[in-house]
Amino acid sequence: MEIAYVETTIVGHVAGRLLKDPAAAAQQQLTRDWWAIAPSHLELVVSQLVFDECGGGDPSAAQERLDVIANHRMLAITQECRELAANLISAKAVPASEPRDALHIAIAAVHRVNYLLTWNFKHIANAVMRHHIEFVIREAGFDPPVICTPQELSLDDTDD
Repeated sequence: MEIAYVETTIVGHVAGRLLKDPAAAAQQQLTRDWWAIAPSHLELVVSQLVFDECGGGDPSAAQERLDVIANHRMLAITQECRELAANLISAKAVPASEPRDALHIAIAAVHRVNYLLTWNFKHIANAVMRHHIEFVIREAGFDPPVICTPQELSLDDTDD
């Protein structure tokens, strides 16, 4: 079974109330529909970083986010992950102001997951930076995960 690292923005779209903005609410609903069927197609994994980010903010909302990921396997944040994250930043593949985003990418690469799922278009699923991110990961000796959104990772096999 293929493995997908679930970055924090995905969890945020699954938990909580739907937003008032129609486009944002549609993105949330798409993510929730995807989340409902994903476990039959993929192993969804997280890291301590995802747990830490989900645990912040309003205690009630934080608990809801933590409940969403409570039973998912947690990938270790190893020294290798930290070094790759530092490489991503020093190579300017990820801005120095975003060390957590670099670490999410590094965790997925070091643990050789197939997909990194995110709604973070600014620093992770950024079409302009993707080539550079992948280059740095390959230079470090890893295969980059496919960085994508749930919308891009269609699991609906009824259209075959």
